[in-house]
Amino acid sequence: MLLGAALALALIVCMQLPLMHPTSTAVLSLRVPDTTRAKIAWPESGSAALIVPSLGITLNHNNSPMPIASLTKMMTAYVVLKKLPLSIGQTGPCVTVSASDVATYEAMIQTDQSNALVSVGEQLCESELLDGLLVHSANNYSVMLANMVAGSSANFVALMNQTAASMGFVGTHYVDPSGYDPGSVSTALDQGLLAERLMKSPLVRSIVAQTSVTLPVAGTVGSYTPYVGIDHVIGVKSGRTLAAGGCDVMAMQFLDGARLRTVYSVVLDQRGGDLLGPAGDAALALAQSAVAGERSLSLAKGDVVGRIGWAKSAPVLTARASSFHWWPVQGSLPVSVVFAHFSNPIRRGQRVGWLIVHAKHLERIALVAGESVSPPSLWQRLR
Repeated sequence: MLLGAALALALIVCMQLPLMHPTSTAVLSLRVPDTTRAKIAWPESGSAALIVPSLGITLNHNNSPMPIASLTKMMTAYVVLKKLPLSIGQTGPCVTVSASDVATYEAMIQTDQSNALVSVGEQLCESELLDGLLVHSANNYSVMLANMVAGSSANFVALMNQTAASMGFVGTHYVDPSGYDPGSVSTALDQGLLAERLMKSPLVRSIVAQTSVTLPVAGTVGSYTPYVGIDHVIGVKSGRTLAAGGCDVMAMQFLDGARLRTVYSVVLDQRGGDLLGPAGDAALALAQSAVAGERSLSLAKGDVVGRIGWAKSAPVLTARASSFHWWPVQGSLPVSVVFAHFSNPIRRGQRVGWLIVHAKHLERIALVAGESVSPPSLWQRLR
């Protein structure tokens, strides 16, 4: 009986040995440079937003609805182009300036609104109206475009609000096509997202990149958008009223290696000076702060990033050289490792896992054992 019990116990132990065989243990010891979020140059007053579409960055600061002045014209242009699509080189439908249009222009002069000179009988086509709207911020052009598309400003404003709702802009509401009325309100984030959509149009990009445009009667008039053509700024729209303060939506390009990216910075309710100057300065500082703190991590082939083994461990080495770049505005660099599980000896040079880095692009770097490691002994298995 004792012999039978001993044999049975031995059989049980033998059956359990594979289960008691410990798999390899691994530790990641990669040192990543400081990934504390970079300090973003948010304006001291008002609200702001920062968007880098190609990197999935969407940030905002004090994001509450407020008057947006002539930023309203971005939605005016968006609705016009949805209803009357236009490509570069096309003129689109044209209108003849009426006595009523001239009266509107003269009334805007009396109320100190932005405008462009018009005269009775002048022919203005969609492309010219968009030039004057987006570059010279002519309020009377916004009314003419509204009439061209919807027959009246009231009908056009309804289209603007329907479009804003379809985009999910819950903080946005329009009461006029120009933004002169302080009842036209939005958030910095909504305006940044709208600018991103609007700039998908090659025609819009070509318009807002201009520092001036030449119109049939008004002649050559300049852009009110700060820094266009300077410091890699390519548009898009600014605005100012006493109620809204200075507002600016700025698109700035920057090189990411060989790839050209665009960052959108938005500032609302900036005060001081002529309002547009402080708004432009704040938008530029915000955009530049988003890209100034780029961080990098370089690994050479054979760098030690961890250890693997049982009672005795071996260094884990990178199988190839790699470099990663990211911006702290994206948060800390996500670095992880996936180790394989072993129940056999680990041989020197054997692949033991992958280093996974989520930088600008997902990268996987093979990891290999720097030394051979013997499997655990029978005693280690039974411990």
